[in-house]
Amino acid sequence: MDTSVKGLNKWANAHTNYGLDALRIALGIFFIYKGAHFITNNRDFEDLISPVSNFMGGMLTFHYIAAAHIMGGIMIIFGLLTRWAIIAQLPILAGAILINFFGEMHVGNLILALVIFGISSFYAFYGGGKHSADYYFKMEKIVFVPISKKALRDYF
Repeated sequence: MDTSVKGLNKWANAHTNYGLDALRIALGIFFIYKGAHFITNNRDFEDLISPVSNFMGGMLTFHYIAAAHIMGGIMIIFGLLTRWAIIAQLPILAGAILINFFGEMHVGNLILALVIFGISSFYAFYGGGKHSADYYFKMEKIVFVPISKKALRDYF
């Protein structure tokens, strides 16, 4: 199997279905929800990262996570630059997995982070699929009609 981006796109377009698109849209909605949750419950976030707050800039991390989740979620829903949006989420998800081992263990949060990390890893390779803005813009044919100099002079 060709592992280049072009080869992955060909494979994804040949193996697409509406279930994978629905999962991609649900993943985007989940990221938007979590981004809004971070913004509205910032005290919970501060308590969550307190074990490692000396290693990370608290407010910088907070703003990166909220913005990446909301903007990435919108891009994932529409399938616009899906791989890039997912790649921006992976460090956040890795941190969500690791934070359980540094502080208090929350098994539910760990399982949720692992599941979302797995789904996101899949879409990092799969891409947006055939029913996405990526596919639409790739397949859109731009037709250039040559214009003569005389036509330009007459127009202007």
